[in-house]
Amino acid sequence: MTVHTPTPRRGRTALALGGAVAIGAMTAIQARVNGQLGVHLDNGILAGWVSFAVGLVLLSFPVLLTRSGRAALGRLWRGIRTGDVPWWMLLGGACGALTVSTQGLVAGVLGVALFSVGVVAGQTLHGLLLDRFGFGPAGVVAITPGRLIGGACALIAVGVSLGGDVLGRAPWWMLVLPFLTGAGIAFQSAVNGRLGQRIASPLGATYMSFVGGVLVLSVSAGASLLVTGAPEPLPAAFPGDLWLYLGGLLGASYILLGVVIVARTGVLLMGLGAVLGQLAVSVLIDLIWPPAAGPAAWQVVVMVLAAVLSVLAALPWRSRRRLSSASRPA
Repeated sequence: MTVHTPTPRRGRTALALGGAVAIGAMTAIQARVNGQLGVHLDNGILAGWVSFAVGLVLLSFPVLLTRSGRAALGRLWRGIRTGDVPWWMLLGGACGALTVSTQGLVAGVLGVALFSVGVVAGQTLHGLLLDRFGFGPAGVVAITPGRLIGGACALIAVGVSLGGDVLGRAPWWMLVLPFLTGAGIAFQSAVNGRLGQRIASPLGATYMSFVGGVLVLSVSAGASLLVTGAPEPLPAAFPGDLWLYLGGLLGASYILLGVVIVARTGVLLMGLGAVLGQLAVSVLIDLIWPPAAGPAAWQVVVMVLAAVLSVLAALPWRSRRRLSSASRPA
């Protein structure tokens, strides 16, 4: 009797999809952490700056203190000088800045589940477009019926989340910002993946993303403090609970993981896997820690089911069947 084992390619794809789910789980936890930090500081942009600054400090150790890390920065600098690394590959940090700022402004009020489904919509629509035009490191990925159905299921989850009296309990701009954040996350995954390939270092690309994010947020947070005024006194305004500063560690972890796996999955499939992890963990967080303006329990259940269907529909089942058939002996 012949035993058929999965091909290495199928195994790597499954592992990459599992990594995408882990990215979503870490994103959900980061959203709650940064959201609470934003509530404590009464300034979501300042909370985003703190998150990025912590991540940059943590990443500086493996990048600056190792030979491979310094070599990656050298390749990055030479690529920028010669034009081999175009300017748009350096924009991942700006999109990350939008993500953490929106978390600080919105997630503490809407709850992580409602914040997450807004992100889902942006990721789904933008991920389809980026894959279709070959913007990500996986190149051009065809828009198959399964991927369209997966995207539609994800959008159904968004529509369900906005039912009931959610729109009456939350201002409209709080519902728009997560959508823009999702689009930014898809773009960030694509450009960071391309940059990681170009300089042959996922860690170097992640570090550059955090450098760019800190620069953007330093300007944004400074402008915000000038307009709204700084908490008095500013050092005393920062809470003493250490868990509120874990957002930077989580961000560094999932951005680095995303740079590694997006070339295997494509932008949309990685985004859908992240959706599954993000919504599942979001539901748990909101059940343990109910938000002020979150969806009802029935909405949460339908949202999660739609997200699961979106991932299952978008999986490359046809390619997997061909691989399985090709691996069988004649």
